[in-house]
Amino acid sequence: CDYDLNSTINGNVALLNCTAIVNTSNETLTDKNPISESIHTYAGPELRDEMLKLKGCRTGEAKMTKGFNLAARFIIHTVGPKYKTKYRTAAENSLYNCYRNVMQLAKEQAMASVAVCVVSTTKRGYPLEDATHIALRTVRRFLEKYGESIETVVFAVTDTEEPTYRKLLPLYYPRSEEEECASLPLIPTDIGNSEGEPVVPERQIRIAEKPGCLEVDSEAETLDSDLGQVGTHAFSRMEGDVDKQRKLILQGQLSDATMQKQHQRNYNRWLCRARAEDLSDIAALKALYQTGVDMCGRTVMVLVGRNIPVTLIDMEKALLYFIHVMDHITVKEYVMVYFHTLTGEHNHLDSEFLKKLHEIVDTKFKNNLRAFYFVHPSFRSKVSTWFFTTFSVSGMKQKVHHVETLQQLFTCILPEQIDIPPFVLEYDARVRPYTHTILSV
Repeated sequence: CDYDLNSTINGNVALLNCTAIVNTSNETLTDKNPISESIHTYAGPELRDEMLKLKGCRTGEAKMTKGFNLAARFIIHTVGPKYKTKYRTAAENSLYNCYRNVMQLAKEQAMASVAVCVVSTTKRGYPLEDATHIALRTVRRFLEKYGESIETVVFAVTDTEEPTYRKLLPLYYPRSEEEECASLPLIPTDIGNSEGEPVVPERQIRIAEKPGCLEVDSEAETLDSDLGQVGTHAFSRMEGDVDKQRKLILQGQLSDATMQKQHQRNYNRWLCRARAEDLSDIAALKALYQTGVDMCGRTVMVLVGRNIPVTLIDMEKALLYFIHVMDHITVKEYVMVYFHTLTGEHNHLDSEFLKKLHEIVDTKFKNNLRAFYFVHPSFRSKVSTWFFTTFSVSGMKQKVHHVETLQQLFTCILPEQIDIPPFVLEYDARVRPYTHTILSV
């Protein structure tokens, strides 16, 4: 019994609002089964065009497309095996790979939730109860090892499949210790290995840990000397095991290069969302805009704190808008001017939001930012900025400059090169008369 694992049953997978849903199809991705047809109906014609680019999918593989008009952002397509009794072992392995690759793709793409349909349809002839055992145990094993970032897995089934799932779910996802004890005698003897993969004892081959070192001395004398060279030639020293690398990704043990690639993929997903969504309501706030250039010819971006009603807007959409506007600006050096003037409690950006923004954005955002001018800071904002740049983000502290007056700002950016909101000009003239303090840049 594991109280952190939970599985839900629902109806039409195409209607679920998950990060991704699973579509079951054939090798050419043109199968006309009820699940696939429903997904295509709700997703729209763009999905069919997108699937043509995938150029099919082999049995046991999983490939991903956008969700288009679906509530889900992505669709994971997989191909279940055709079942024949004499090829039962091959079918079991293929079906295991379907569910395993679906879950692995969801993990690698940092998906929070995934809705899984019954992969092998009646058209493919896989016995429902056998297929359900494989589905439930594979997902369970995956969640035990790598499920810390996956919040929800939904098993979406039809009315015909529901009784079987309701009967078998307590075996793999007991909701109490009493249910666990009652289910133990009903669990099949063969539940696969630690990953849920079917195990065939006859196919287990013992491979010596060091092939180049012979274990039995008497045999060594009868073999040619060149046999001792096994393990020293180029092929046997092959590196970059793909399966090993993917397992390291799942376990969080990544090299710097791999982490960079994963971060880039994550940013690209945010950028695609930003380009696809309607962000006109955020744009209407006029809180972020491009103006002229500074003394060094670098693009100046302006952020107006008072125009950000943090408590009233969808902050995820605000993040998407920031990425959408800034992506093409940050390809070269730029500076940011943040007007903290007359901001209230409802305008203050949460430190967790800023940290999330810093983690998501592409490295070019950070590398090409040359200065962040914090105009009209309060004592509280200075303290918060110091803590944030010292403990939450790295490399930002030296770029942040507190600017007490517009006169100081004009030593770095000429007045005609920056569009300043009228209320900022009025406030500066009324409360902070010009001084001769010069900002050191």
